[in-house]
Amino acid sequence: MEQLKAEKIGTIVARDFRTAKIFTEYGLDFCCGGGISISEACQKKGLDEADLLRKLEGLDSRSKDLRFSQMKPVELINHILEKHHRYVEETLPSLTLYLEKIEKVHGELHPELAKINQLFSAAAAALTVHMKKEELILFPFIQSMEKAKNERIDLPKPYFGHIDNPISMMEDDHAAEGERFVAISTLSQGYTPPADACQTYKVAFAMLDDFEKDLHVHIHLENNILFPAARNLYKELMPATSELN
Repeated sequence: MEQLKAEKIGTIVARDFRTAKIFTEYGLDFCCGGGISISEACQKKGLDEADLLRKLEGLDSRSKDLRFSQMKPVELINHILEKHHRYVEETLPSLTLYLEKIEKVHGELHPELAKINQLFSAAAAALTVHMKKEELILFPFIQSMEKAKNERIDLPKPYFGHIDNPISMMEDDHAAEGERFVAISTLSQGYTPPADACQTYKVAFAMLDDFEKDLHVHIHLENNILFPAARNLYKELMPATSELN
């Protein structure tokens, strides 16, 4: 238990994905904020550390969920594209429509809806560009690295220089979206619709809640599993370049 509480949250989730649900229940960010230990996180949030540790240790190690950390980079990229990029693409149009509608109908009594709509609109635009950068630049290069390793062929140096350059940009984008959704969650009282909310209002907030949860998993898979694997692969294939950066 002593060793577990000193581990970084992101590392724990990378090892056993089921722990993500427990951290979410305690309001702990395992993606953008996954770089701190359980002890640090509990201290900051005023949580019962012993209770959290008991729940984590109570997971049955014989029946773990899909172990994303054991996937090859290309397999993980395919999962991210099929599960998370597709989710964002399919959800943005309807959620944007609902938020615009409830702002028009309920905005006078609930002025926070204007800010929520503004923040989500900015997130939608940023995520659309972000995903295209991954799909057209970073992910194909990671795939080419895995192919070069498997086929033992030379890997040309990418036009963007060191792999840290695009990865750092993606990590900065992730941090920005994490902060944006903290603001949305705060404005919406944790996605709790008011007493006078219509059905569209309730659906919009439920969808926002689900969108943020999916985004946390999406960012976690990239920040804590895919990107470290890609950096290691680049170092293995291009050691001279890695030493210079």
